[in-house]
Amino acid sequence: MAPSFGRSISFPLSPARASRPARHARSISLPACRSHPLLAHLQAQTAAARAWATASASASSSPSPSTGLALIDALHAALAELLLLPEPQAAVRRPSAASDRLLDAFLLLADAHRGFQEVLLALRRDAADARLALRRRDAARLASASRAQRRGDRELARLAARSAARLPAGAGLGGSGTAEEAEMAAALMDAAAASAAASAAVFSAVASVSAAVSLCSNKKALGAFVAAAFAKKPETPTTADVAQEKHEELERCIDECESGSEVVFRSIVRNRVSLLNIRTPAI
Repeated sequence: MAPSFGRSISFPLSPARASRPARHARSISLPACRSHPLLAHLQAQTAAARAWATASASASSSPSPSTGLALIDALHAALAELLLLPEPQAAVRRPSAASDRLLDAFLLLADAHRGFQEVLLALRRDAADARLALRRRDAARLASASRAQRRGDRELARLAARSAARLPAGAGLGGSGTAEEAEMAAALMDAAAASAAASAAVFSAVASVSAAVSLCSNKKALGAFVAAAFAKKPETPTTADVAQEKHEELERCIDECESGSEVVFRSIVRNRVSLLNIRTPAI
């Protein structure tokens, strides 16, 4: 039986086009795509975030934390768009241990970025205290600020280690379903893993900047630093001048990260709420 294409066009044809054979009507249809454009967009953002995290780990110079935060935010924006489609919703709605792990991963990410914001606030306060101590040549206050800053560095390292324990990339959510649903599910897991890896790299990058401006690691080093600062001649730069510059660099880094981290935190929370709503739709 010859195929009929009479329903392939929803608007009237001109007389000239209507007189053409029916086989020509098939040429105006779009080719079938294997992947949805929103899925391809999410995969591209996932690859960009993962590539930045990998490059940050092997870079000789300190990577820009604000760049990493922007990439994470772009990833979650793409994820939010994808979650509007029925295929990923069907994959998430199907109860499974892997689906629960995906929800847990987003909760851990939100907690990590909230903790990151708290550390940034503490580091800003410690850097300001250290700069004031340098101007006043207050050795005791300088030592206290240095100890507090090192505690912040350790907390950032802990956040980075927790975030690095991420989901396996492309693991999928398990269960039965169509090939499209399986592909969407794998993309969701991969996005969560890449977001965690990039977050860990951001935390480590800020920790590196903070560690570079730490004034001392022990009392002996602190004594040498204070002696050099107190012996400074007006025309001769000393360790104190370098320390002031490093603290200004840290404060600029904190300025860039604070707004970006808040945006990322809200994006993560919104996506987790979306996942929860898909799992337990309102009746």
